[in-house]
Amino acid sequence: MIQISVPATSANMGSGFDCMGIALSIRNVVDMELNDGIEITNKYGYDIPSDETNLIYRCAKQVFDICGRALPGLKIIEECNIPMTRGLGSSSACTVAGLLGANELLGRPLKEEDLINLAAIIEGHPDNSTPAIRGGFVAAMLENGKVWQVRVPISNRLKFCVFVPEFELKTEKARAALPETVPFHDAVFNLSRAALLAGSLVAGELHNIIVATDDILHQPYRFELIPQGKEVLEEAKRLGALGAYISGAGPSIVAIVDSVDLGFEKRVKNRFAEVLPEWQPVMLDCDEEGATVTKI
Repeated sequence: MIQISVPATSANMGSGFDCMGIALSIRNVVDMELNDGIEITNKYGYDIPSDETNLIYRCAKQVFDICGRALPGLKIIEECNIPMTRGLGSSSACTVAGLLGANELLGRPLKEEDLINLAAIIEGHPDNSTPAIRGGFVAAMLENGKVWQVRVPISNRLKFCVFVPEFELKTEKARAALPETVPFHDAVFNLSRAALLAGSLVAGELHNIIVATDDILHQPYRFELIPQGKEVLEEAKRLGALGAYISGAGPSIVAIVDSVDLGFEKRVKNRFAEVLPEWQPVMLDCDEEGATVTKI
């Protein structure tokens, strides 16, 4: 049996719509082995698909099909620590787990580049799946079935406070809320901030993050689907966050925090328990390792 561990990811990061993402220090763990049939269970008893519609299984089978190998079945044991349908890359984690697991069972016929491309094609965009595989902060784009991407180290002073609400938001619904076209001014607004954000995260120019995370391409439309979302974002900044944004398609909000601000976590937990108790703040680090596969 093998074990695949995949980190959560936070995509878009405000201005970097569909092209920027970061891996975070919470992980899904999947045990997998070949089996005569399909046997899928969840360690925490969550209600998950236990047949061929299971996303991990579907992605694994796709690798077998690409490699021209028959898949008799799989035994899959899921440990889901990434909150589902909360904008933290839970589906990407399942996709990556299926792809990497199957590739390992087949003796690694696919290279990392192949897996990155395949994951992005399945997901439709690379800003969650690529950092899930590579770890760290990644800028990426998908063109003609190929992911063009770069992984760059960010300042070690950065931490991330994830505000997770009690309710879910389906990615399909959040994406359907977006307009088909945007004004030229809006595109320029985001381009300038996305470039500033990437450079500032790498160079440690933390004072820029407050404006660099601003966005008008997707967040204004998605906030309509996230009750209290704007309040959470503004409250996080008021309490000392360097910047904040909707994580992926939402509804979770991520605040970027300076690690030298040792009182931030306590301030946030006290304040949110008082005024926004439906939102659970969780302090996380950037996950630099990315997805791993080990034999157990």
